[in-house]
Amino acid sequence: MNGFVQLTGTVLTFAALFHDAAKPLTSQSNPETGRISSPRHAVKGEHVARGILRDLDCDLTTREQIARLVRHHSRPAFLLERSEPTHEVVRLSWHVNNRLLFLLALADTRGRDTDSMNRPEEHLQYWKLAAEENGCYDQPYSFANDHARFLFFRQQEPNLHYVPYEKYACQVTLLSGLPGSGKDTWLSRNRADLPVVSLDDIRGELGVEPTGNQGDVVQLARERCREYLRDRTSFAFNATNILKQTRGRWIDLFADYDARITLVYVEPPFERLLQQNRSRKNPVPEQVMRKLAEKCEPPTWTEGHDLVVNDGDSRYVTQHG
Repeated sequence: MNGFVQLTGTVLTFAALFHDAAKPLTSQSNPETGRISSPRHAVKGEHVARGILRDLDCDLTTREQIARLVRHHSRPAFLLERSEPTHEVVRLSWHVNNRLLFLLALADTRGRDTDSMNRPEEHLQYWKLAAEENGCYDQPYSFANDHARFLFFRQQEPNLHYVPYEKYACQVTLLSGLPGSGKDTWLSRNRADLPVVSLDDIRGELGVEPTGNQGDVVQLARERCREYLRDRTSFAFNATNILKQTRGRWIDLFADYDARITLVYVEPPFERLLQQNRSRKNPVPEQVMRKLAEKCEPPTWTEGHDLVVNDGDSRYVTQHG
């Protein structure tokens, strides 16, 4: 218990340190009013925090807790401006721990030195109350089943209480991770029986360099995925998939064929990752690797039916905020 309390304190301390770290990078002044704003500083701050903590060899689970608290730290203050406040606290419960988010937002509010408070502390209490009433203050919201959660995060106007029938045509395992992270190794150890659609393999077949035009590579990969999906055959899709937008295009395809989708994210300690990359047949330049790491957006439970996070030591890390 003492260890848990200490870890929670560490997470909140670093989240507080990083929560406005990207404001200098995003601040701009309105020439007419002189008002200074920092649009999307929380999104940029998530990447700043993730990068610094990666360089400090912070463990993957703790790092992601901190980074996602930084990204969402301002959300509780705006709850009453949302058209569906309940949906807001439910969504966030699958990204972060709502108790920690509330405490971070509370500290942020109390730490402000201002004569006017547009969003007083009472607004944060509404967040806490809404999360408690929906059973997602200390844990993720409990959906009726995995597919109910999957649909909730995909629909424009979701029904929180909809109970879909779970019947899947096949299962698709989508790999995500930087080059050299160990995705092939994970597949060989955990899904050796599955056929694999691999962008690296297709590039080799077509003679396309990773820096070349990827249009033909992606088109052929989609065709092969469709063949498995039409045949209701489970398979693995292996590519870097480090951006949520990129993963989303593939997930849309798999969902159209009623597949159950498991996302697998592999990330060993960064120095080991660089070493593994250097050992590859076609290593990616280290400068490129570092730029990719800066842009990386690890997948979350909001994207698929299942999520496996692997730290490079064959350990599963469950991420529920």
